[in-house]
Amino acid sequence: MNGEKRQKPTRRYATRSAKECACIATFVALLLAAQLLFSTLPGVEAVTALFVAYAFSFGVCRGVIAATAFSLLRQLLFGFFPTVLVLYLLYYNFLAVVFGLLGRRVKKPWKALVFSTALACVCTVGFTMLDNVVTPWFYAYSPEAARAYFFASLPFMATQTVCVGVSNAVLFLPLWRAFRTIWRSLSTKNA
Repeated sequence: MNGEKRQKPTRRYATRSAKECACIATFVALLLAAQLLFSTLPGVEAVTALFVAYAFSFGVCRGVIAATAFSLLRQLLFGFFPTVLVLYLLYYNFLAVVFGLLGRRVKKPWKALVFSTALACVCTVGFTMLDNVVTPWFYAYSPEAARAYFFASLPFMATQTVCVGVSNAVLFLPLWRAFRTIWRSLSTKNA
């Protein structure tokens, strides 16, 4: 590089990067396990509650990395469906940005519990509505088929939204505390 000495990464930086990679990989594995566990129960959804607390605690960058890894690896577990891949990549990366930015602004999450739960519910409705656009467009549904697909999705959307509301209200603070503890252990100078 033009005679300049290239600096080697410090051992502390390399250790921290490895710990962060392991943390993200473990979280993605947890998301996949949760989705696999609840996949037989229509409308029951634990991934959003986990993901909201993770992005809130770890921020936008790590949330986007986890969202992208989850969206891609999920295809290996459940089979490749282009519409699902597009839907998950758009939705979970959006969720990572929204809750990562919210976590940056809100310093006391118990004060924002009602708002974050309502926002998670709104995002869940947005997930179904996004699916109602992506799937009919990709498969070139007729207007009647697209309308039928929309109306068929409403009961699942209602069940998912209620499940997200309850799970986020109950699990957000304990998950946030656990993720913040992990974040602090990754961020310490001795890491």
